[in-house]
Amino acid sequence: MRNINDAEIKKFDELAHKWWDTDGEFRALHDINQLRLDFILQRSNLTSGPVIDVGCGGGILTESLAKISPTNVTGIDLANRALEVAKLHARISEVEVDYRATSAEDLSIKYGDHFETLSCMEMLEHVPSIEETIDSCARLAKPGGNLFFSTINRTPKAYLYLVIGAEYVLNILPRGTHAYDKFIKPSELAACLRKSRLEIVEMAGMQYDPFRRTCSLNSDLSTNYIVHARKPV
Repeated sequence: MRNINDAEIKKFDELAHKWWDTDGEFRALHDINQLRLDFILQRSNLTSGPVIDVGCGGGILTESLAKISPTNVTGIDLANRALEVAKLHARISEVEVDYRATSAEDLSIKYGDHFETLSCMEMLEHVPSIEETIDSCARLAKPGGNLFFSTINRTPKAYLYLVIGAEYVLNILPRGTHAYDKFIKPSELAACLRKSRLEIVEMAGMQYDPFRRTCSLNSDLSTNYIVHARKPV
């Protein structure tokens, strides 16, 4: 099954060597990592069953998940160079992760109803069809499993902050990381989740201060937001 944007994969492969530079172009991902991890930990038991990080990139969140569930975490991505960086960093960090170069669509054929916890962070805005990705994630999750998605709202504020500000003014994200037309309104994401028979448990906004390098949850969904969904039993 192919739900792949080759240009997006090439773009992140070219940035592979920068994934673990905490003060480099991916520093925002490092800064928000603890917030995303805590959001998951407060809503899902990582030791109760297999965990998967879909679109894991260089493994920033994946390693954090694996430190809590050390023998039960899979990370998947189609950017091969980024995945090799993730594998190397995991070995250096002595963290056990099953990294695989595959898509959620392909993996769901063999591993349906398998994962207790699934994360898919900052990926939906980079795929051709969010419907296919969410549907595949739904198939991967066990009945009763918890799924977590984060993405960006399609608003002028998000464009100003996350494209103009983050990529071109502050240079805290690589230029060309985001395309405004690929941003996803919460109502659109909610419709896709419901279509895939997932229950929406919670939506929260994520506020990031690039100067203090701090982040927090709030009720403002106008830029970055995170979603907790559950697969019915």
